[in-house]
This record gives sequence, C-alpha cells and structure tokens, in this order.
Amino acid sequence: MVTSNPFSALFGRSPFQPLLEHIDKTTECADLLLEFFEAAHASDWDRATELRNRISDGEHEADELKTRIRLNLPNSMFLPVSRSDLLELISVQDKIANKIKDVAGIMLGRQMQLPESMVGPIREYLQTAVATVHQTRQALAELDDLLESGFGRNVSDLLDTQIRELHRLEHLADDQQVVVRRQLFALESELPPVDVIFLYQIIDWIGEVSDRAERVGSRLQILMAR
Repeated sequence: MVTSNPFSALFGRSPFQPLLEHIDKTTECADLLLEFFEAAHASDWDRATELRNRISDGEHEADELKTRIRLNLPNSMFLPVSRSDLLELISVQDKIANKIKDVAGIMLGRQMQLPESMVGPIREYLQTAVATVHQTRQALAELDDLLESGFGRNVSDLLDTQIRELHRLEHLADDQQVVVRRQLFALESELPPVDVIFLYQIIDWIGEVSDRAERVGSRLQILMAR
C-alpha cells in the first residue's frame, strides 16, 4: 500500500535519513572542490567552470532538500529527538555546502592563481577540510544507527569516537591555516595587494568549511546528551 503521508515518504523509519541524504550532497560538493582546486591550479578554466557548476547544482539540491525537511518535519511528539534540535542540525550542516560554493565561485570569478610555494600546503589544508565533511557524514550515520539500536552503549561509544576524530581534524585544519597564513604574510610584498586580500579570504573560507563541519558534530553531541 502506497502512503500519501509526506513525512513517511521523506523520512521513512528514521528522521536522520533525509539528513544523511543532505550531508551526502554536501560531501559530493566537497569532493568536487578538490577537483576544482586541481583544475584551477592547472589553469584549466573550462574544467574549473564545469566543476563549479556541478558544485552549485549540488548546493542547490541540498538547499531544496533542507526546505523539504523543514516543511515536512512533524511535531516533537512523533520524533525520537527534539524537532528544534533537528531543525538546528539541518541549518548548521546546510552552511557547509554554501561555503564550498563560495570558495569555488571566488576562485573561478577571479581566475585565481596561488603562489607556487603555497600550492602544496593549501592543497593539504583543503584535503583536511574535506576530510572533516566526510567525518561529519560518518558521525551522522552512526547517530542513525544509534537511534535504531535504542541508544545502546556500544553504538554510543562508537559515535563518541567519530566525533572526537571530527574535532581532531578540525584542530588540524586550524593548525594548517596558521601555517598557510604565515606563508602568505611572508609573500605579501611580492604579490599584488588585491590578490593578497582575496587569498586571505580563500584561506579563511576553507577554514570555515571545517569549522561548520565540526559544529554539526557539536550538535550531534547535544542530541546524545538529551
């Protein structure tokens, strides 16, 4: 029998399934940003444009899914966790894809070229930021398993481990940000001032990707505590 209940159609047995679908879209955008970085470094702007468009499409799909979740989420009495907590969680994780799109957009719009000595460190920094997004997805999947298990201890411990790893990756990204900012500071006198301004912006925005991913982990911890 086919149900006409929009909640059942969207959420199935678990309220975390559409959130997983949303973070999957975000993770796809993050992976595309790595490809975009390599295309931009090679000055392959046709390829970079294609990748940026795919990132934008993914962000738009994630945004539409966020809207569907908000419109169809039932009252708390029908949920195993707080409705307000779920709404906050989707809001926080939606900002990850937004910032990924921003990074690609500004690099493509200005056809930005990084100083050669900074390419390697920024690539590693970006890889760490993307890893935090993947780790966020893994933690959210563990929370879904946790709900299915009735918050059993073994799954709860596993989720705690996933969130600790997320915090570790975010701290690593912070350390890498300090390194690349110092490198750029040392090169400032050799670069056009406008380029320096936008390079600092890119460095900060990559850091925001990992920061926002970690905030999702923090929201998951709040859900566990309640």
